[in-house]
Amino acid sequence: MRLIVLGSAAGGGFPQWNCRCPVCTLAWDGDPRVRRRTQSSIAVTADGERWALVNCAPEILAQIQAVPALHPRGGRRHTPVASVLLTNADIDHVAGLLSLREGQPFALMATPSVHGVLGANSAFDVLVEGIVERRAVELGTSFELVAGVTATIFPVAGKIALYLEAREEAEKGRLATDIEGEQTIGVELKAGDRRVLYIPGCAMVTPALAARMAGADAVLFDGTLWRDDEMIRAGLSAKTGHRMGHMSMSGPDGSMAALADIGIGRRVYLHINNTNPVLIDGSPERVEANRAGWEIAEDGMEIAL
Repeated sequence: MRLIVLGSAAGGGFPQWNCRCPVCTLAWDGDPRVRRRTQSSIAVTADGERWALVNCAPEILAQIQAVPALHPRGGRRHTPVASVLLTNADIDHVAGLLSLREGQPFALMATPSVHGVLGANSAFDVLVEGIVERRAVELGTSFELVAGVTATIFPVAGKIALYLEAREEAEKGRLATDIEGEQTIGVELKAGDRRVLYIPGCAMVTPALAARMAGADAVLFDGTLWRDDEMIRAGLSAKTGHRMGHMSMSGPDGSMAALADIGIGRRVYLHINNTNPVLIDGSPERVEANRAGWEIAEDGMEIAL
């Protein structure tokens, strides 16, 4: 199994288009300690010929252009991309679908609730019925994601997409940020005897999730914020990481502590917010994460198993 990190940043990318937080300012000023990143997604293959995308970021065209393995190879119309799997309905995970509209067949896989969100927005009708197969996949079931790679999706604590929050609060009177259901999922990928987990959004490591991660060859995990109040300290938002549906990396309640004693091969943080100081080479936060055994994903990073 071979994976390529197409995009490693959280929603908005890095640097964010309208942000001059301390970390984004380094990027705007051309500081070599930081590198630009697009919004999170990965590509996976078993044979190097047919690929699946897991999530489809707004920058999908640039991501494909940057990865030769995903370039068209023969005839007037061709793509190695055979399928796309969505982990939720967040804009940074679905907006790129609008760029895959040139009458190209592929399978679009998601939970029924995410398909419902797409189906309610006529813009996604550009993925023409009869050409793009919309395939519903259920929690806890295993299915062929692409030739040679089996996927199993499972619920992860989180919340609904930001643009659906107002309706949720109006209907239910509250917004849950750590519910487990179809709205946020993780993906277990298997090829041969290799196993990788991709979890770009997570509000809490439950005992069931920890048990699932144990023994994995690699885990690609939610690295949105370094600390829970990071956005507040930066003067950018009144929301904590928990309110956003993400656990922080650091601290006694962070993911580094939660996963410290779980046997995992490679540990990789992705879906990293523009405010997170681990984006800075040599920062104390980067050093601490590396010492704890974590790699910080970059666009184009390859994981071959």
